[in-house]
Amino acid sequence: MARYLNRELSWLEFSSRVLALAENSQVPLLERVRFLSIWSSNLDEFFQVRVSGLQSQIDRALTGSSPDGLTPYQAMERVRDVVHEQQERAVKVFITDLAPRLGVAGIGFSDYSGLDDEDRHHMDIQFRDRVFPVVTPLAVDPSHPFPYISNLSLNLAVVVRNPETDLTRFARVKVPPILPRFVVLPDGERFVPLEQVIAAHLGDLFPGMEIVAHHVFRVTRNSDIEIDHGEEGSDLLLTLESELTRRRFGAVARLEVGPDLPSDLLTLLMREMGASEQQVYRIEGPLDLAGLVNLADQNRPDLKYPAFIPVVSPRMFHADGIAPDIFSVINEGDLFVHHPYDSFAHSTEIFLHQAARDPHVLAIKQTLYRTSSDSAIMGALIHAANESKQVVVLVELQARFDEERNIEWAQRLEDAGVHVVYGVAGLKTHSKISLVVRDEGEAITRYAHIGTGNYNESTARIYEDVGLFTHDPEIGADLSDLFNFLTGYSRQRRYRKLLVAPDSLRRRLLELIAEEAAAPDGLITMKMNSLVDPGMIEALYAASAAGTKVDLIVRGICCLIPRVPGMSSNIRVRSIVGRYLEHSRIYRFGSRQRPRTYLIGSADLMPRNLDHRVEVLTPVEDSSLQPRLDEILELGLADDELAWELSPDGDWFRVGAERGIDSHDTLQGLATARARNLH
Repeated sequence: MARYLNRELSWLEFSSRVLALAENSQVPLLERVRFLSIWSSNLDEFFQVRVSGLQSQIDRALTGSSPDGLTPYQAMERVRDVVHEQQERAVKVFITDLAPRLGVAGIGFSDYSGLDDEDRHHMDIQFRDRVFPVVTPLAVDPSHPFPYISNLSLNLAVVVRNPETDLTRFARVKVPPILPRFVVLPDGERFVPLEQVIAAHLGDLFPGMEIVAHHVFRVTRNSDIEIDHGEEGSDLLLTLESELTRRRFGAVARLEVGPDLPSDLLTLLMREMGASEQQVYRIEGPLDLAGLVNLADQNRPDLKYPAFIPVVSPRMFHADGIAPDIFSVINEGDLFVHHPYDSFAHSTEIFLHQAARDPHVLAIKQTLYRTSSDSAIMGALIHAANESKQVVVLVELQARFDEERNIEWAQRLEDAGVHVVYGVAGLKTHSKISLVVRDEGEAITRYAHIGTGNYNESTARIYEDVGLFTHDPEIGADLSDLFNFLTGYSRQRRYRKLLVAPDSLRRRLLELIAEEAAAPDGLITMKMNSLVDPGMIEALYAASAAGTKVDLIVRGICCLIPRVPGMSSNIRVRSIVGRYLEHSRIYRFGSRQRPRTYLIGSADLMPRNLDHRVEVLTPVEDSSLQPRLDEILELGLADDELAWELSPDGDWFRVGAERGIDSHDTLQGLATARARNLH
């Protein structure tokens, strides 16, 4: 029997769980639309990276199997079958369920062909004033080569005829991505897809020509970036900027077309773009459902989850509304926060804002993997540099699909006098760490923040993450050593308390698993985004065989097969998929009858996290904070509203709702109760 599930197919199983939220009539209507949009954009990324990777292996004639036993070709065939099935589900839920329900709620999808004269007149004006100046029709003939079709672009394949010569030609019209995906009608309640508005006015784009036909198509290209770190003297920033340009010209990974596209036009598109029949996906509905995010953002609170305002952590609360000195708070004891339930603005942001303005702060050091375009945290770091503090920011330029934003921030930070570094050659820096060095008279004190989430104010409202603020001298010393490793020439490999990849993290986790396997009451509880690493999976199998109970909460990819007699009979795998994106990594070792080890941080159990990235896990040793971690884990294991479980055959099934425990709702209630007790 196989010992591992296929990584790509497991990813698609997570995609299916997201799609199930769009299909769930118990979810508020506009949230269902949002989940459908998320499903579509996630699938885009899957093709840009994972499918492109499989195709590259096939093109290089690699026939070896992955740990799950599938060859690249076999995996690609199964991926195609699963994607087709999910596409059928997505189109069905949109056309037969969501669109009619939205219409009843006053948000209507209208076809241009069904508009009355008044509405068409409005669309004529919209096209003339806002669309026509942006659209560029591109002819294809002996003097006009086939145009380049950019990644994720929505296009019209147009066939025109010259009435004087009766000559038929092909042209391409790109639907401008800079414009809203849907054009709103005057009542503000009905929307027409932009491609239909353009199609209805093709005569204005090709005056004097007869429009024979038009068809919508969309292209997804290989967008993975590979940097050769072995090239001596290469400039990472310049190399990455060059690779970003190349990304737009990647090989075709998917060609989406409508069901009525004639075979001769399909052949033309495939030939000119180098696409094979296996890369063609015929869609029986609208293309690019990711564009539905604009509709999900409509101001209709009656069609969304009830509003939840993150609460101020009790120790950061002050009756007059003025934030207390966070360094005094941390001096009283470690501070734990759980986002989005605890306010990011009243914890992480305040930590860095106060550090930037505190005259006693000498230095601020931070890693940056992803952040928002208008980041207040970046503004605080720039302010600190202007105040002549020593500010060092490690900007990870290779954060996938955030590369351009990070390049921009790196340049802005450097312009402000911040010391910007790009990390260690050959390793992505994925850790979420900040270090503040403060002169407190008698001593220099180091204050640390170590979290599971990015320093991103936008995602902190929807991503579930945890963070620890501490002035533990050993953790502060570890972070100083780690930043020296990241910014200078250091061969630091040993740390006092932190687990750091690629040095000590894998080894220590394996030791902790082995210790539980040897204990008569062994218990391992892990919460993460992905579980892929074969070495970790085998260690968990061995622990299970020794009688250790293993509970895993894995949001996305899981290659471990649970509940198999003799191999993993003591392992249970769950996934929580709901309002918030489960993003925290929490590792707990030990039963209630003896001291437990708690770890939080940035690392999932994947080969890239353990061996090819700089990751950090920190222990949570304060006994007053550990119950909060128990609360998160136990609710995840008790949830029967948002939870799915993995079966031995690799299928995920919904957990039966017996007690009606929704962990997201429950955590909201607990956070609100903690805040209410302050008044």
